[in-house]
Amino acid sequence: MNSTLLKKVRQCSLCEADLPLGARPVIQHHPQARILIAGQAPGLKVHESGLPFDDASGERLRAWLGVSREYFYDATKFAILPMGFCYPGRGASGDLPPRSECAPAWREALLAELSNIQLTLVLGKYALAYHLPDAKQNNLTQTVQAWQDYWPSHLPLPHPSPRNNIWLKRNPWFEQDVVPVLSQRVASILVND
Repeated sequence: MNSTLLKKVRQCSLCEADLPLGARPVIQHHPQARILIAGQAPGLKVHESGLPFDDASGERLRAWLGVSREYFYDATKFAILPMGFCYPGRGASGDLPPRSECAPAWREALLAELSNIQLTLVLGKYALAYHLPDAKQNNLTQTVQAWQDYWPSHLPLPHPSPRNNIWLKRNPWFEQDVVPVLSQRVASILVND
């Protein structure tokens, strides 16, 4: 593992002047990781704790994956690289989009170190645009409905945020059909642990 790279990422201040609470990059990274979670950006609670998905979104995501907190926070199992590493602040309808400086500065080098990834979970439109740039669907719902087009190496997901409760109620097929397949795949990847 390139500890120098990780240290530089954790000390990054590229956009600090534009962040309401300053820079605090929150990622989880280890070259042995087998599952990559590509999300959007940390929320306020995650910014405060410094632990990725340390909030209600994380509880739901761990339930979808069928894993405990202990497994989830084992960097040799899960890499967690949001599109923006720091809390971007609030906008009129929720958190602002991820800062655009992170991906060009760090993503390629960090992903290059993840040679054992067997499954990439793609959460939200910014991660979709980066990790599934050839997706032909018009929106997130259609992309998630077409999940088998990307399977078994990638899985587009709605964000597990409680703000998406309405989406989940309108799309019961997701938790009925996709989540069981996801948890089975995660279990098969982590079976030797």
